[in-house]
Amino acid sequence: MSTPDPVPSKTKITMKDVARHAVVSQSTVSRVLSGNDAGIAIGEETKERVQAAVKELGYYPNLHAGSLRGQKTRMIAMMIADIANPFYHAMVRAAQDVARSRQYDVMIANSDHQRENEMLFVESIIRRPVDGVFMVPYHLTAEDLDEVIGRTGSVIVAVGQHVDHPAIDTVHGDDYQAVIDTVAWLHRERGHRRIGFIGVTSSHTAGARRRAAFMDAMRAEGLSLAPELFELGDWSPAGGEHAMRALLGLSHPPTAVFAINDLMAIGAMEAAAALGLRVPDDVAVVGFDDIPAASWVRPRLTTIAQHPAEMGRILAEALFARIDGSETGPARHFRVSCELIVRASA
Repeated sequence: MSTPDPVPSKTKITMKDVARHAVVSQSTVSRVLSGNDAGIAIGEETKERVQAAVKELGYYPNLHAGSLRGQKTRMIAMMIADIANPFYHAMVRAAQDVARSRQYDVMIANSDHQRENEMLFVESIIRRPVDGVFMVPYHLTAEDLDEVIGRTGSVIVAVGQHVDHPAIDTVHGDDYQAVIDTVAWLHRERGHRRIGFIGVTSSHTAGARRRAAFMDAMRAEGLSLAPELFELGDWSPAGGEHAMRALLGLSHPPTAVFAINDLMAIGAMEAAAALGLRVPDDVAVVGFDDIPAASWVRPRLTTIAQHPAEMGRILAEALFARIDGSETGPARHFRVSCELIVRASA
């Protein structure tokens, strides 16, 4: 009985490599992967052997190869970080509107802030042809992005100033300056000197950047950076509620709290209410993003507006400019200004 050949050492794995490793013909590999085995008896053991070889070798069928050269798929793929977060709803809607105006379909994936899910998205767009990719990457490296571009030829655009790639246009909100200005406002206009911070446990750069801005602002204002004033959560209302309970349980609790997104800020207000405290009389709360719920909750949430719809529109327009060839220059980086929306919570 034949045995599988060793795993090839070359970087790019081909269907021929899979066939050799599984000890079958290339046509058999093609039929197994495409599901096109009608009228041809391919045993389950053979199918399993092919699938095992595909997995072991890390082979991704490139469906672009079967398309006519230059042919458009009229499809773009979007990967967002959290489909439950209203911030991304506005961004996706704006990008979809741009795509529809150009008669393009949109495929949407949700990463849940997990690298594993981001890599599954990468694998999926390597397998399936799309003309462009709109993504909100949290964990993908420059090498990951190089692989997508190299193996698909797709245009990629991304949300976040942490994405530094010579072929990728980006958009981001000027959150650093917005946090600086907000801390100064809490101190100078509202008289707060002991301000708590609710951040995230992940290493995501937006969270790290907002924390750095908060710390820089506190130093500039001559305010305390006591370690107990910093609590972490997971971007969700539950994360904000848990962090706020810890802050309010201090022997000397803060009089104001800044949360790095609105969902956590809303959770923080729920924690204050559950403990019998009034917002903003006992503790002021400020969020970030200005999601729709910020103006529905009571008290209405003071927050930093980041304008996600504008960001989605700008980035989608940039994507299609690359797809249609009207823009061929170096990567562009768009910055959208943020603004403090003062409501009742602070």
